[in-house]
Amino acid sequence: MSERRSVAAAVRAVLDAADPTDKVMKARAAARDWRLGRLDFRFDVAMPARPARPAAPELLPPNRMPKRGRGGSERGRIALIHALAHIEFVAIDLAFDLIGRFGAEFPVDFTDDWMRVGADEAMHFALLDRRLRSLGSHYGALPAHDGLWDAAAETAHDAKARLAIVPMVLEARGLDVTPATIERFAAAEDVATTKILTRIVNDEVRHVRAGTRWFEFACVAARCVPETTWQDLVRTHFRGAIKPPFNDSARDSAGLTRAYYQALADG
Repeated sequence: MSERRSVAAAVRAVLDAADPTDKVMKARAAARDWRLGRLDFRFDVAMPARPARPAAPELLPPNRMPKRGRGGSERGRIALIHALAHIEFVAIDLAFDLIGRFGAEFPVDFTDDWMRVGADEAMHFALLDRRLRSLGSHYGALPAHDGLWDAAAETAHDAKARLAIVPMVLEARGLDVTPATIERFAAAEDVATTKILTRIVNDEVRHVRAGTRWFEFACVAARCVPETTWQDLVRTHFRGAIKPPFNDSARDSAGLTRAYYQALADG
């Protein structure tokens, strides 16, 4: 009887999938196989330095990205949905890379949490791409910025740093800004996109909560104070600023209290 596939092999298949449809299918399959007990808790396959990417969209530095409107016109809304779809596409790889790169350092529950996150991100991307197609566009029709994977490359050596930056900074920022984005789509009477983004922001609370939970677990194991350790890691590995407005209620629901971010926001 052949040996069952490992978690690492299933995760690597997601990261190696360049075609968006194929990546979504492999992400869903990996999460389903893990949930059904079909994968062995083994980390016997190395993760790539960079996931496979489709030929489109063209990836540009953030400072070369064309300006988007505020979402009032259909053209502006398509550009904004495309940018959000790209974020969710990269988020698939961020979730699965976290499992494959660091899962062996944590209990099985860590893989449980991030498999669910990866499946969520695949679903979010699929919903946004479907919405683009209903508007006569598709993912890859517009350029996207290439800065999202930088956080993964910067923190590839350290689980605490990865958790501090990706879920606890980048995804937490989504909690702050998405409600205003939802309001813009609602003002444009784009009910379909409003529903998708509402679903996404509700899911992202769980994602940030998973990041905070496992960051605090790693800090306890290392006998360090979570809040000050997070601040030090953000100062070291994050190139942007931690600045308001903050969605304090959503952050609190995710366990990311002001004790973490207020000191950095105050400079």
